[in-house]
Amino acid sequence: MFTTKWLKLFGIFSILALVLAACGGAPATTQPTAAPSQPTTAPAGGGKLEIFSWWTNGGEADGLNAMFDIYKQQNPNIDIVNATVAGGAGTNAKTVLKTRLQGGQPPDSWQVHAGKELTSYVDAGQMEPLTQFFKEQGFDKVMPPKLLEQITYNGEIWSVPVNIHRSNVLWYNIKIFQENGLTPPKTIDDFFTVAETLQAKGIIPLAVGGKDKFETPHLFESVLLAVFGPEDYAKLFQPGADWNDPRVRQAAEIARRMLEYSNSDRSSLGWADAAQLVLDGKAAMTIMGDWAHGYFISKGAKVGVDYGYAAAPGTEGVFMWLSDSFGLAKGAPNPAQAKAWLALCGSREGQDAFNPKKGSIPARTDADVSLYDEYLQYSIKAFGSEQLAPSVVHGAAAPEAYMTEYGNALNVFASDLDVDAVVEALQDAAKDLK
Repeated sequence: MFTTKWLKLFGIFSILALVLAACGGAPATTQPTAAPSQPTTAPAGGGKLEIFSWWTNGGEADGLNAMFDIYKQQNPNIDIVNATVAGGAGTNAKTVLKTRLQGGQPPDSWQVHAGKELTSYVDAGQMEPLTQFFKEQGFDKVMPPKLLEQITYNGEIWSVPVNIHRSNVLWYNIKIFQENGLTPPKTIDDFFTVAETLQAKGIIPLAVGGKDKFETPHLFESVLLAVFGPEDYAKLFQPGADWNDPRVRQAAEIARRMLEYSNSDRSSLGWADAAQLVLDGKAAMTIMGDWAHGYFISKGAKVGVDYGYAAAPGTEGVFMWLSDSFGLAKGAPNPAQAKAWLALCGSREGQDAFNPKKGSIPARTDADVSLYDEYLQYSIKAFGSEQLAPSVVHGAAAPEAYMTEYGNALNVFASDLDVDAVVEALQDAAKDLK
């Protein structure tokens, strides 16, 4: 968790920034302790840069392209190879990446979640340390201490964060809620009351995907957070965690009931398809990270008009967080070009181009807040003032081996809704918490 001092500083920064923006004053920024970093320029002689990610949907692709545009302006002789593999949360991409790395064919830089996820690559000797580079760029002066902790392992920094996402968000169709006299559910009980009302009107209460193999695991982490609270939730992913706690079964029962109010074709839909059901008015709600906000924007929808947002039921006041970052491959074919890319990822210019489209907030604390919309300004403020909890599905809370077991258990559950089986599977998966 953040220190009290940092939370206060971040909260003050956010409030001041919003006031300045509202008053039409100067751009809502704070000045870093060091001058904003200037992205390193790759060698002028030409070459290429291969970037590996899973950003193929709507806002995430738009955000990535915005950074590519800046890179090309700074490095006009470098050809970018955009090696994307579709699949939310990187479920498909990580499999492809693993094969490439084991075969000695790494991309120059790849997307990796900050936190426990990156440790498996480090342990396998597949990443270069970036500690000196990070400090030379001044990134250590303009990123939150908690985030720096998440990219530090064995005394070294291993990746450059480009953003911070919120996982526990309820997105809803404003028109449906208004027409039915409903308000966004704050508690689990509220959710089922609203869901029953919507189902009686012939409206799908909750849109859920499954094709990307992370959607039900994602839903379940928000339910766990609601049932356990932030402190006990975080303990679930530490060595020696007690998954025999009766609250695990309680969470599974709640998730089963939620899925019974969802679309029957969820296994054939991706997360973006589920979000589209809400946008089209075919479903009322979805629980998804705020990359859904980027997706909605990419479709021309307006926050506060076409769709609204709230904390997932039972998690108000807690920010379940994750961060996308990029690392440098051990034996990268084009290391100089890759470092120029990493410098851009960590720069204010790069993050302010990327995040408003991606639906995420900047990893830097000196961003120009006036560039961020209503939801993102809300999220910036929330990140600095609410309790923090790490996402397990998105790499912050647990290592890759456990994430795989956790995901497998929940994906089977999404089909059979067998509470006994999923509780047993989750208890068995805890052996991979190291």
